[in-house]
Amino acid sequence: MSRGPEGAGAVPDAVAPMLAVDGRPPTGDWAYEWKWDGYRCCLRVAADGGTRLTSRNGNDLTPSYPELARLAPGPLAGRSAVLDGEIVALGPGGGPDFGRLQRRHQRRRPDAGLLAEVPVVFFAFDLLVLGGQRLLAEPYRRRRAALTGLPADPTGRLVVPPAYRGPEADPAELLRVARQHGLEGLVAKRLDSPYQPGRRSPLWVKTPLVSTVEVVVGGWQAGGGRRTGTVGSLLVGAYDAAGRLAYVGHVGSGFSEAVLTDLTTRLTGLARAGSPFDGPVPGPRARLAHWVEPRLVGEVAFRAWTREGRLRQPSWRGLRPDRDPRAARLPTPPG
Repeated sequence: MSRGPEGAGAVPDAVAPMLAVDGRPPTGDWAYEWKWDGYRCCLRVAADGGTRLTSRNGNDLTPSYPELARLAPGPLAGRSAVLDGEIVALGPGGGPDFGRLQRRHQRRRPDAGLLAEVPVVFFAFDLLVLGGQRLLAEPYRRRRAALTGLPADPTGRLVVPPAYRGPEADPAELLRVARQHGLEGLVAKRLDSPYQPGRRSPLWVKTPLVSTVEVVVGGWQAGGGRRTGTVGSLLVGAYDAAGRLAYVGHVGSGFSEAVLTDLTTRLTGLARAGSPFDGPVPGPRARLAHWVEPRLVGEVAFRAWTREGRLRQPSWRGLRPDRDPRAARLPTPPG
């Protein structure tokens, strides 16, 4: 362990986050952690309790999450620290709710009402500096032991989520549990891995869970740049229990050039004067939309449903000509 200079009021420098590669979870001498649906954050605490929050791209998040800048001194006992983790807003069921977190993130300085309505917690999954000692070169198993050895935070705002160690832990079963509880996936970390700031390393492997849904195309927006003259994004929906076509979002990724050409031809032949959706479409989308008859069914991969009933991070998978548009139904309830 290396030790750097420390003053009571000195907030330690931020550490660039170590990133994981995509893949299936490996087995053996690995630990498995849940992949949380929030904002990656470096939490830095001075010995006197002064706290700063730094985003993955280096932005200062401290004014947006003042409750995390007022952590009780208990867990750190007057020591400086740097923790890697995730800012998460929890939904009514106790799981992460990215839609609620987005509401918080839209306000640079939230008022007391919003703080009470949408509280956040910091899920700490790595300890990088403690009391002036840099732990980056230590293996994951030792950093994790130091992290779990910290006293519990009495405010409940700093949480150390569980980690499961192989070979006893079954990653397939953990993924099943993650899907069941609406978590984002799983991250596997080699037990002997050092912390490699700013590097996407095969010593960490992430396995996100992706859901699919069938949607009806109700409109499109023209593309720009290399997509000039073709589709830029699709406006999609699904039918609710009352048979109304609800707008669920726009899809702008997952298209090959051949698919874009084919969709442009198909959609041009389905043009109509007004929106086929029974509810409102957000203004910026509606103003630039080319509306179409709701006859084309497609499959979309997505990460989660938002609280507003929108698809988060949708990606086009392809047309489903074998599906009737009326069979594209909203889940009950969304999310």
